[in-house]
Parts: sequence; C-alpha cells; structure tokens
Amino acid sequence: MTAVLLPTASAAATRHALVTRLKPHRIALASSAALFLVRAVAGLVLPLALGLIVNVAVDGDGAGAITAPVLAIVLATLVEGAAAVGGTAVAARAFLPALADLREEVLDRALQVPLADVERAGIGDLTARVDGDVAAVNEAIQEAFPTVLESTLAIAMTIVGLAVLDWRLALAGLGAAPIQFHTMRWYLPRSSPLYAEERVAAGRRSQQLLETVGGASTVQALDLADEHLVLVHDRSRDALRLSLAATWLRTRFFARLNLAEVTGMVLVLVVGFWLSDEHGLSAGAVTAAVLLFQRLFNPINALLYLVDEAQSAGAALARLIGVTAMDPPADEVSPADPADAAVELHDVCFGYRPGHDVLTGLDLRVADGETVALVGATGAGKSTVGRLVAGIAAPAGGTVTIGGIPVAELGDDRARLPVVLVTQEIHLYAGTLADDLRMVRPDATDDELWAALATVGATEWVQGLTDGLDTAVGDGAVELDASRIQLLALARVVLADPMVVVLDEATAEAGSAGARLLDRAAAAALAGRTGLLIAHRLSQAAAADRVVVLDAGRVVEAGTHDELAAAGGVYAGLWHAWRTS
Repeated sequence: MTAVLLPTASAAATRHALVTRLKPHRIALASSAALFLVRAVAGLVLPLALGLIVNVAVDGDGAGAITAPVLAIVLATLVEGAAAVGGTAVAARAFLPALADLREEVLDRALQVPLADVERAGIGDLTARVDGDVAAVNEAIQEAFPTVLESTLAIAMTIVGLAVLDWRLALAGLGAAPIQFHTMRWYLPRSSPLYAEERVAAGRRSQQLLETVGGASTVQALDLADEHLVLVHDRSRDALRLSLAATWLRTRFFARLNLAEVTGMVLVLVVGFWLSDEHGLSAGAVTAAVLLFQRLFNPINALLYLVDEAQSAGAALARLIGVTAMDPPADEVSPADPADAAVELHDVCFGYRPGHDVLTGLDLRVADGETVALVGATGAGKSTVGRLVAGIAAPAGGTVTIGGIPVAELGDDRARLPVVLVTQEIHLYAGTLADDLRMVRPDATDDELWAALATVGATEWVQGLTDGLDTAVGDGAVELDASRIQLLALARVVLADPMVVVLDEATAEAGSAGARLLDRAAAAALAGRTGLLIAHRLSQAAAADRVVVLDAGRVVEAGTHDELAAAGGVYAGLWHAWRTS
C-alpha cells in the first residue's frame, strides 16, 4: 500500500488556528505581558546602579554613598524574579489548556475520518503527530511566549537605557543589527523547509519501525527480514541525515550571531572610550553602557533562537492543524435497516494501487448466522475481503452489503453494531480491566462484563487477579500476555453484540500454548452471529460451517471442510501440508 501522508495545513491556516485557540485566553496573555514589562524595567536597575558604584569608587566618596545603589539592586532583583515567575505561570495557564484541546481535537478527528485514510498514511504518521509534534509545540509554547515578551521588552528597555546615557552609545549598540538581520535572511529560507522535511522523515521512520517490529513474527515467517531491515535502515538514515543537516544549519546560525555580539561590544567600547576622552562621559556611565549592552546578548540570542524553535514548532503545528482540518465523513442515513445479517460481495474489485487489483470480480455470500473461513496463500486477498466487509475500505467496483444494505450506508449509531473487526494486532489499553472492556459499551454493568468474560472462557484468570475487574493493566501496571489480551478483545465482541464479526487471523499471535483456548473463545464469540473467519491455522477452517478458498483475488473453491478435503483440489493440498507440518 502506497503511503499518502495525512494533510499538513498551510501557513495562513496554521496562524488562523493558533489565534483562534488563544483568543479565549487573551486576558491571561495580557496579564503575563504586563508582568514581563515590570521585569524588563527592573532589569535596568542593576547595570545603572553598578555604574553609580563605579563613579563612587572613582570619585573617592565614602562607603555610605553605595547604600542606595545596593538597596536598589536588591529590590530590583526581587521584583524581577517575582515578575518572571508570575509571568511564566500566567502564560502557562493560557497555553497549556489550548495545547491539550488541540491534542484532543487531533485524536477526535483522526477517529472520525475514514480509517482507510489513516491506514493509508500509516499509523506511524499519526503517532509522530500526536507524540513528537505535540511535544515540539508544547516545548515551544511554554518557552515562546515568555521568551518573546521578555526578550522584546528587555531589548527595548536596554536601548532606552543606552540612549539615556548617551544617544551615540545606543547607536553603537545597534551596530550589531545589520549582521543579525542578514543572518535571519540567510537562515529562514533554509530552515523552514528543512524542519518540515525532518518531521515527515521522522513520521516515516516511526511507521516503518511499527510495521517491522509489530509484525516481526509475520516478517520472519515470510522470510522478509532482510528486506525490512533495509527499509528500517533507509528510513532511519533519511531521518538522521535531515537531523544532522538541521544541526549543522543551527551551528552556522549561532556562529553568525556570536559574530554580531562581538561586533556590537567592540563598537560600544570604542564609542564609550571616545566619549569619555572627548566629551567627559563618566567611567560609571561607560561601565553601565557596557553592562547594558552585555545584557542584550541573552535576550537577542533567545529571541533569535526562538526563531529556530518556531520553525520546528511551526512545522509540527501545521501537521497537527492539518489533521484537525480534515473533513469528517458526511452523515449518511441508512434507507432501511438490514433485513438480516447475511453478507454478500458481488462482482467486487479492489486495489491498493492503481493498476494493481487485489480482488477482481469477486462473488461471495455468507448466510445469516453462518461462519465462513477464508483460506489461501499470502496475497490472495483474504484480509482485503475482511476490510471491505468491515467498511474500512470501499470497493472500486461492485457492491458489499449486509442484509441487502451497502456497508457504507450502515451507521454505528443503531442499537446493535452492524459489524466488528478483530485483527491479529493486540491492543491493551492503559486503565482498569473494566475500563478496557467498557470501551465498546460504557454503560455495561459488572455483571455484563463477567458474563462476557465467561463466554470466552476468561473468568478464572480474571478472578485470580488482585483486584479482579478493577485491576490496572497496561504500561506500569499488570502486563498480560498476547493470548489474554486477545481474550479481552473477544470479550469486547460479545459486549458489542454485532450482527457480523470479522476475525482477521485474530488468534495468530497467541502461539501454540494459547491457540486452542483462543479458538474456543473465537467460536463462542461468533455463536449466533454471522462470522467471517480469516484463518491462520487450518484447524480453525475445519471447524467453520463452510470454507472458501481464494487465489489471486477470486474464489477458486467453496464447500465444507470434509467436502474440500476429499475433493483433491487446492484446499486438500493445503490441508495435507498443514497436517504434516
């Protein structure tokens, strides 16, 4: 399947979304700005007071003459510290809730858009956005607003302080500006596309790692380990190459800023010396000027460094906004409820890439309440049939119906879900065991949870847990093996009570020890429902009502296990190989 990444918002759309989300917090932002202004003004006291102390020393005044400057320094330091803490705290109260809302919007929209779009992009792309991109935006947000206010106000107040001492000192301090301006003009056009490309490469690397590590057993079984190692190496190399390129670009960026600092400091010292020699400027005034200019280093570098952070955060934010801007599927009203739970695929064609059909003219019918096992070689189209029946993908041609109604027109807001898909990928959600089960039915009672567990044969080991249904499971809590996690998935099927169940090799990851237990649990979960069983082990197919053999996207054999095993065809060969393996 060709990866088509989830959309990325334009710069204009990203700015609009950011302003919209911050607008409700404008009072907090204004309060934070006021506090940082107080800090900037208080920051002028130290260099000016030190200048006065230098004059006291030069003039030979008594020790009592420095009392006032020292007290001013102490008071200004306390005010500056309190304003900094208060401004940062108030800003956080505005930004962090906005970021939390954005993360929830991304997840909400990702769950609303067609799952096929998310899968086509790759779960790694979505994971990189919700994890890495949110972290980048979070870091920038917590630092950006305080840094912008603090640095901008500090720079403005410092220039004012230099001008108060002598306007020529302020002019000398501005001598570093042309170098800084040229540095930004050189840096910005290079950094923005580089950071965006770096984020995309990180998402592709995450996707490949998830596919390779998550499906390690399948990769090994199909002898694809070498191919996947090459893919992981290539994706990792691309991500590393872009990361190193970004680091080298930042190194040159800061080297040029350091040159600007040295240039400005030399100009202030030269002008200060000239003013003291020719115009009688006091030693204290020159000292204060040098200290004021030195205080510009941190805010200017912080502000310019923020541009670097903003490039990375802007690329991350655009990817997040791109997900929230995706159009959710239009609400469609089913013209009628399905007459029954019969599944029918008629003349179905489907391909993941243009010109490469996986299914070609497929016809298949599963009667109401019947369990049909799909078997065939890898690539025959078994999982694709399951995806079409589950509504994850739509056929390029033909129809897929349940009870005579196209799957695309069956909503999930009815009392009984039309179809549920369980794959071989295991999922254990962090929380209590009860929370894990109630994901499909939040209103389920404890008795209903126990009944579902009993149906799939999981009661005994759950009762053996310390807190039973209230036992915390997942990361940092009780870890469950693959077979028990899939038992919970099958118990959720029972709780959801769907009309149709698609089990796509749902017991494949259990291993031989838990295979028989899971096979019995799967049969119990399918009882009374229409079942489509994509069989990994032919022992599962043998227990089904009917077996359908696929080859190159077409049905080549169909019948009961006994009929096909005795027919001497494709299935008979598969069955013989299975029994003798």
